[in-house]
Amino acid sequence: MTVARDLNVKRWFDLAWGGFLWGIMILFVVNVALMIAAVATSSFARRWLGTWLPEGWTTRWYTAAWKEFQLDSILFVTAEVVLAVVFLSLLIGVPAAYTLARRNFPGKRALLLLFLLPLMVPPMSYGIPLATVLYKVQLAGTIYGVILANLIPAAPFVILVMTPFIEQIDPNLESAARVFGAGTLRMFWYVLVPLLGPGILAASLLVLVRTIAMFELTFLTSGADSQTLVVALYYAVFAAGVRAPQSVDAMAMVYMGVTLAWLLIALKFVNPTQLVSRVKESPQPA
Repeated sequence: MTVARDLNVKRWFDLAWGGFLWGIMILFVVNVALMIAAVATSSFARRWLGTWLPEGWTTRWYTAAWKEFQLDSILFVTAEVVLAVVFLSLLIGVPAAYTLARRNFPGKRALLLLFLLPLMVPPMSYGIPLATVLYKVQLAGTIYGVILANLIPAAPFVILVMTPFIEQIDPNLESAARVFGAGTLRMFWYVLVPLLGPGILAASLLVLVRTIAMFELTFLTSGADSQTLVVALYYAVFAAGVRAPQSVDAMAMVYMGVTLAWLLIALKFVNPTQLVSRVKESPQPA
């Protein structure tokens, strides 16, 4: 009788705990959805003061934001920074991830910890000393300084993403390529790169999304002609002057749309379990 009662209590506790977790998740999703809906509604509103819905609808705030904030040049700078960071982080991160996945050497754990630091600590904690150094060498305020600053967390991120992909590749394939006379570069380019295609695509898309959303480092190192979209949005909200809130909301929707589009593309090609899985598949018997 006591065992049955304990089981009944445990069952009700599990149900209550599960309901609580679902309630928290639903509350979070609804809260985020309402905030996005409010900004989206404001960006299309002619006038919206103290009512549930605006008095009318218009798209002129998007045109006004495009002209007022010079979104064409800002989007061009954002594309330059993002593409440069993606290319350089892959160029550095993929060979480094291969070394970490295939080699054991003294200090490997310490090196992994060093790569984790830019991802774990707040960007502002190392962004201010970094910006100070870049100003001393006259790189801050230029697009090159912005690219270098964003590269510091992007390259370690590529290493951490690519390492599981490399570990899942059978080392016997590399040995076979070397037996047939392939050097390290030829083996890497003709054998590993095709097999690592999904991982490279995943890393590049995720770095792209992170770079678009990286505010702190870009804010500390950008100048008037090297602002990305997220920094321009910040200045649109907090800079001096009077601006229509609908125009700022329209710019916020442009930023959210750009980021969300790339995030959906990333999720289309990325299996999240591959980013944490380090299990090597054993060869199947013939």
